[in-house]
Amino acid sequence: MRALTDGTAEGEVLFLAQELSFWGGVDAATGRITDHTNPACGHSLTGRILAMRRGRGSSSSSSVLAESLRLRTGPAAILLSVADPILTVGAMVAQHLYGTACPIVLCPDQDLSAWAGRTIHIVAADGVATLVLKKGWAPPRPAKGQKPL
Repeated sequence: MRALTDGTAEGEVLFLAQELSFWGGVDAATGRITDHTNPACGHSLTGRILAMRRGRGSSSSSSVLAESLRLRTGPAAILLSVADPILTVGAMVAQHLYGTACPIVLCPDQDLSAWAGRTIHIVAADGVATLVLKKGWAPPRPAKGQKPL
């Protein structure tokens, strides 16, 4: 796996089958997904590992990601199947301006859905990333009436 940005993170993986635009799709103040067309609408990114195939446009997504990282409402890390320069720039800017690391890891040959709901630890440095499944952890069952993502 290739690190697009450096850092360490640990958290529960929120897998999105549908691509997400941070611009208009995420509230930076709360860290919640606000895109009503996304099945994860209402879920929080705060402190979680966001996993999705790729981001979905607008170039302004980089500023929303950077702002959410500044406010500490953003994801702990992002796993992607396809490199996304817009999200990568947002994470780089947040690290440079605010000292907040959000590792972005490219996992082109991984089934990211297999990580859904699992807690992982990520170390990303110098272009290389290591992901470690936290032992002794079982995914929570959905609350009564709540559908799993």
